[in-house]
Amino acid sequence: MENKHYNVIIVGGGISGAALFYELAKYTNIQSLCMLEKYEAVATLNSKGTSNSQTIHIGDIETNYTLEKAKITKRTAKMVEKFCLQYGLENKIMFSHQKMALGVGEKEVHFIENRYHEFKTLFPYLELWDIEKLKVLEPKVVYLDKARTKVRPEPIMAMGTNTQYTTVDYGAMAEALIEQAQKTSTEKTDIFYHTQVTDIFKKKDKHFELHCQNGNIYTADFVVVDAGAHSLFLAHKMGYGKHMGCLPMAGSFYMTHEHFLNGKVYMVQNNKLPFAALHGDPDILANEKTRFGPTALMLPKLERFKPGTYLDFFKTLNFDFHIVKIFWDLLKDTDIRNYVFKNFLFEVPFINKKLFVQDAQKIVPSLREDDIVYAKGFGGVRPQVLDKEKEKLMLGEASINPKNGIIFNMTPSPGATSCLGNAERDMREIVTYLGLNFDEKQFLEDLTE
Repeated sequence: MENKHYNVIIVGGGISGAALFYELAKYTNIQSLCMLEKYEAVATLNSKGTSNSQTIHIGDIETNYTLEKAKITKRTAKMVEKFCLQYGLENKIMFSHQKMALGVGEKEVHFIENRYHEFKTLFPYLELWDIEKLKVLEPKVVYLDKARTKVRPEPIMAMGTNTQYTTVDYGAMAEALIEQAQKTSTEKTDIFYHTQVTDIFKKKDKHFELHCQNGNIYTADFVVVDAGAHSLFLAHKMGYGKHMGCLPMAGSFYMTHEHFLNGKVYMVQNNKLPFAALHGDPDILANEKTRFGPTALMLPKLERFKPGTYLDFFKTLNFDFHIVKIFWDLLKDTDIRNYVFKNFLFEVPFINKKLFVQDAQKIVPSLREDDIVYAKGFGGVRPQVLDKEKEKLMLGEASINPKNGIIFNMTPSPGATSCLGNAERDMREIVTYLGLNFDEKQFLEDLTE
């Protein structure tokens, strides 16, 4: 049995934990740093390349982002890009694809035009593409047939670019962050795998004591829990975040048999729907075949493709009448109710592919059932947080910081894109709390524009 003390312990080895591990090791004078990961390697869950859309969500084609949100997301997304460029990871784990937000029908075309003019100031590289330009750039979104003789009847228009980095294998990036952290730091930077934290206790001497399933006990001056849905599970155990519940949403995908789209094609988001609109992406782990998705299905477990966690789900849901009220408010809206029902049917064998193709034909009108196959083993679980005080579903990241040396982070999309920005926030908190030195000049030079 081990009993070791560290300045900082990070619980969870996904992209968020890896980003904080890297920033602390490289830009502070921390003396001892540790990561505890329950599985055999980093990024085996939602950060894994097959578990997400591999997208750098910068805010230019995500039509549910306000201009203010896009300004924030742009900064954190560029940090991902600058990290990869700093270590020569372009065309290895970071790639450039064409990307666009596609409007279909007069209402959406009008929306795309207005949005283009509004967002062009923040993203000067954006272009407006009419149907003639789309025939050249992304012909499958234009034609009703594969012979390309019939043009779809609705007006279409896109805003997009083919000059930017768009795609990252976040699992490989997590590995790169860890590798560079341990190369950079001359201090103690330990990682322990197969080490599941089951309980965290605040001791009278202000240290934290972490008990693990394998019997090991670790202590730390500061703890950051970057464990996806299990962050809230562990927070609840300590009495924090009781006003929150967790709704795990699973996303599934369908894969084409061959190269189908030249780049990322995103749809106009229905703002009533709290989850991502359907999109098509070239999958960098599947020879650039197109992955369509995601679907959105509530799963009563905290981790997909892993055994167990059903009981953890019920504990983390934190069920009471406030949760019932949130569900009721969501489901009484016709658009949301139909969306939930349809996404349930997307998981039902024999009818799922037929129904999914009908939706995906908004992107590629010529798409047929025999063009795609269910992407078995692809997709992950996103911990959508329910705010019981406001009785609302929270969108984006959630963080619990009681200001006493521990932080719990829940990072659904765009958590991977925001990993270095979220890590910066936590690093600054740690630096202040522990009285560390922080090389801010080098940090800003390396990772910001």
